[in-house]
Amino acid sequence: MNNDILQILEDTQAVLSGHFLLSSGKHSKGYVQCAKLLRYPDKAEIVIRQALTNLKIKPDVVVGPAMGGVIVSYEVGRQLGVEAIFTERVDNVMQLRRGFELKKGAKVLITEDVLTTGKSTLETIEALKAYEVEIIGVLCIVDRTGGSNPFDYPIYSAISLNIE
Repeated sequence: MNNDILQILEDTQAVLSGHFLLSSGKHSKGYVQCAKLLRYPDKAEIVIRQALTNLKIKPDVVVGPAMGGVIVSYEVGRQLGVEAIFTERVDNVMQLRRGFELKKGAKVLITEDVLTTGKSTLETIEALKAYEVEIIGVLCIVDRTGGSNPFDYPIYSAISLNIE
């Protein structure tokens, strides 16, 4: 299935080559721009369905950090039939806004487009602590962590890519 997912990413021109300065400050010879995939709902549906295949617990709500996690959150929520919301940065602090609330004890799945260092996901985890929810995992389209999970939660991805 990884080859099928990679083919979809390539067909949508989401996999880019060149020199890139990542938001983490790292330099890379490749970049995955999931926005190019997410503009095709039919293809995004397939890729996100693959990421969901190993999810063992159904969340009560899906939360994605803006920008990259918003559409992913929506599609995961749609496929699972659960609420999908997002966090956003205000004065460099990730938080829930727009009237979004979480119930204490709610099972939450955090979503992202691409995981590299996990910075925005870690910020989202920090923002959710005040709500006393149970985070059940982190779901992403592309896992670029190289197997070094920066979270205390499982990562579910459609594909893992090692791009230097």
